[in-house]
Amino acid sequence: MFELLTEKFSGVIEKLKKAKKLDEKTVNEALRDIRRALLEADVNIEVVQQFLKDIKEKLVGQEVIKGLDAGETVIKLIYDELLKILGEESSLEKSEKPPTVIMLVGLQGTGKTTTAGKIAKWLKSKGYQVGVASTDVRRPAAGRQLCTLAESINIPCFIDENEKDAIKLTEKLIKEAQDSGLSYLILDTAGRLHIDEELMDELVEIKEKVNPTEILYVADAMQGQDAINTAKVYHDKVGLTGVILTKLDGDAKGGIALSVRKVLGVPIKFIGVGEKIEDFEPFYPDRIAQRILGLGDIQSLIEKMEKAIDEDKAQEMAKRVMNAEFTLEDLREQLRMIRNLGPLEKVLKMIPGIGSKIKDLKVDEKQLIKIEAIINSMTPEERQNPHIINGSRKRRIARGSGTTIMDVNKVLKQYKEMKKLMKKMKKSGKMKFPMNLPKLPF
Repeated sequence: MFELLTEKFSGVIEKLKKAKKLDEKTVNEALRDIRRALLEADVNIEVVQQFLKDIKEKLVGQEVIKGLDAGETVIKLIYDELLKILGEESSLEKSEKPPTVIMLVGLQGTGKTTTAGKIAKWLKSKGYQVGVASTDVRRPAAGRQLCTLAESINIPCFIDENEKDAIKLTEKLIKEAQDSGLSYLILDTAGRLHIDEELMDELVEIKEKVNPTEILYVADAMQGQDAINTAKVYHDKVGLTGVILTKLDGDAKGGIALSVRKVLGVPIKFIGVGEKIEDFEPFYPDRIAQRILGLGDIQSLIEKMEKAIDEDKAQEMAKRVMNAEFTLEDLREQLRMIRNLGPLEKVLKMIPGIGSKIKDLKVDEKQLIKIEAIINSMTPEERQNPHIINGSRKRRIARGSGTTIMDVNKVLKQYKEMKKLMKKMKKSGKMKFPMNLPKLPF
């Protein structure tokens, strides 16, 4: 997500770092590079022109901000302008009389049904009673898929495969949802491969019957400006309150995220960042702007760590590390914590300075799995006292983990080096961090 923009913006900023003053010639050269980057990322042309105009007015003649160098000054000014384009953070509205109905609209194939399950899971994690319903009378499979997702997160699902009138079906399902005492109901409406009048008339009628609090357009980020043009038609017909971008983890250039607010006048509320039902997060404009500029996303990384890492286990391990009592059991636990954070490439992109270089970084997560398999093949005694592992034990461990004796030796060597380092740090009084993560196999 945003790798192209991050790479291009980082290149521009590098060129400006040595400038004493941001004169017109220097700024114009930078703006040409930024313009090319934005257009390559498929940002709306009108948005690009306005962005460049605003940036130029701010940059030309700008003295370097006290305490910052020229590059940092440019980052600060561009960051502020990116925030203007992305808009302010926007949360879901809530109706006075439950359930709050969130109506999802969009073309077929954009991930609308999966998104209904994702937003339901997210709301449930916030403590709300939530259910889902499908008003698609043409594709029964869509309703069944939605119910399968609902079952996986243990929430109610409302469908009726016998009712062939979408409006009557909607009224019936809303009544059932109201009687269930839900806080939120996610309404998954029918999609088409392309826009047609019949679909739009149906959505307008459903809106009039349901009076949803939110009407969110589900856009495939891979479609770029085509998705924006389609969303405009939906907005004119039913009046959108926001947009959800899906597939931002794929080859999406990210330009759609910079176009939505200015072109449609509605905020992006959520983004889908993977295929799993939990790969879903609110849209934070400040964090996205930071990622684009290669500044990382520490807030999201901290939130991931809080979800993935058991605090009690981390505290216990911290004590063991600080006392230089680190065992192979502890190493295995650390590896599991790292893997629980999700794909390492995604995690590393959140670290400042890594985002623009991620294309050159080779992340081999199979190595983590291999190390864990080797440790799993050891007996509890061997994990506590690895010095007892002789040649015959190494052969057994290698067979049990599907690896080689050389692999086993490598793990034992890395462990010994870590243990030695911890003892040295303890002796010197420099053991300040709660955990020393193992050297990652990149």
